[in-house]
Amino acid sequence: MHDAPRMLCAGEALTDLLHQGEDHWVSRVGGSVWNVARALAALGEPTAFAGAVSRDHFGDALWTASEAAGLDLRLMQRVDRAPLLAVVERGEPPSYFFIGNDSADLHFDDQALPAGWSRALRWAHFGGISLARQPLADRLVALAERLKRQGVAISYDPNFRILMDAAYTPTLRRMVALADLIKVSDEDLRGLFPGVAVDESLHQLRAMNPSALVLFTRGGAGASLLSGEQRCEAKAPPVDVVDTVGAGDASVAGLLHSLTGHPERALLDHLHAALAAGSAACQHAGATPPSREAVDRLYQHLRAGETTRA
Repeated sequence: MHDAPRMLCAGEALTDLLHQGEDHWVSRVGGSVWNVARALAALGEPTAFAGAVSRDHFGDALWTASEAAGLDLRLMQRVDRAPLLAVVERGEPPSYFFIGNDSADLHFDDQALPAGWSRALRWAHFGGISLARQPLADRLVALAERLKRQGVAISYDPNFRILMDAAYTPTLRRMVALADLIKVSDEDLRGLFPGVAVDESLHQLRAMNPSALVLFTRGGAGASLLSGEQRCEAKAPPVDVVDTVGAGDASVAGLLHSLTGHPERALLDHLHAALAAGSAACQHAGATPPSREAVDRLYQHLRAGETTRA
């Protein structure tokens, strides 16, 4: 890929180790920010992933999958460090923990990116556990601030995980203040604002940056898109759900793709695009990027009237 990317996703690419019962485990490539990057590329957006991965088998798998997805690899770094692993044990909901002290992701060097890499950027997406892991978090926030000054729009999905304790609050506030788009789920809000009702926590989040566009998802209950005093609601189109892993990441990609390619669309149509991408991702096992054809088909289905406006 010779042209500079139009979309950037900066943060973690990791390996999920999934417990399959007894002593059986399988590894899967993953990472919230990296999933958004692959989904954007699948929708036809020239996209780069900026992050560091190990030089072992796990890093090789992430590199190969990035190449297969059509990502611009010039911003992806290989370092001689251990991989970042997310260990997911069976249960409902599944329990998980992360293994990654001094792992490869923490050694991403934004100062080593090639000259001119950001000249065509329209959007830069940040979030996930990369913003809860130092010193990487401070590096990424500083990168987001530089890109914002350059005129690049910032997208942020906190994607709450157990690493995000009270020490995460300053990062949350800095990223919300920078963001042009914030994606947040009801589960995220419960984690980020413990003991606070979801509606009130959403109000508190929006008060940190009233001008930001907010995609608020509620699983099977649907989603909202909020812009200033405007708010629209919709439910996802009916699909045969195989796996919900990566659906939220795909919805971010669908919305960014819509905002970039169709800025003239009404707010509800942008929400349809987000829901179409998220639902399309549910039709495949794992965090599989949805095809553009599947997203377009579900988007047209939603436009045909399978929604309600608040």
